[in-house]
Amino acid sequence: MKCGKQLDEDEREYCNDCSVKKHNFDRGAAAFSYSDSMKKSMYAFKYNNRREYAGFYADTLLSGWETLIRAWKPQIIIPVPLHKTKYRKRGYNQAEVFARALSERLDVPVDASYLMRVRKTRPQKELNDRERCNNINNAFQTAGNGVKYRQVLLTDDIYTTGATVDECARVLKAAGAQEVYFAAVCIGRGF
Repeated sequence: MKCGKQLDEDEREYCNDCSVKKHNFDRGAAAFSYSDSMKKSMYAFKYNNRREYAGFYADTLLSGWETLIRAWKPQIIIPVPLHKTKYRKRGYNQAEVFARALSERLDVPVDASYLMRVRKTRPQKELNDRERCNNINNAFQTAGNGVKYRQVLLTDDIYTTGATVDECARVLKAAGAQEVYFAAVCIGRGF
């Protein structure tokens, strides 16, 4: 009911993580569980320039979550930004490609320049839960001052512990956003 992770027990509403941790985001949804086959797909999407996968990911997400996402009434879709050095190396931000695919289907604009990654961080996949939070702390900031958006839909490729989405939501809410939701391609079962 919070992060959108699949639960092993039908009678539970929250995963173990959301039961003990207060998140900065309001709610989230993901298209896929982060399985072995999805790991291969995500690798191709991120590192082999398979940007065309974004349309399939967006369609799959919306096939299960469109009613909920529309009920959130997002004004804007904001992708989790890459640091400029990683962006130059890769040539694109996979979260932005996914955001644009969702934008086409939801008719909600994308703002890929409002949220910026101002500090280079280690890859989250190399870290445990506590290290992820420390790694991402103060890594983002917004462009400009004042309230620009009230209802935000963040996009990212993979949600595991929520550290990245939480930090982005914290920064956006500090800038005046009232509600910050997220949509991810994949969601892990760990932590």
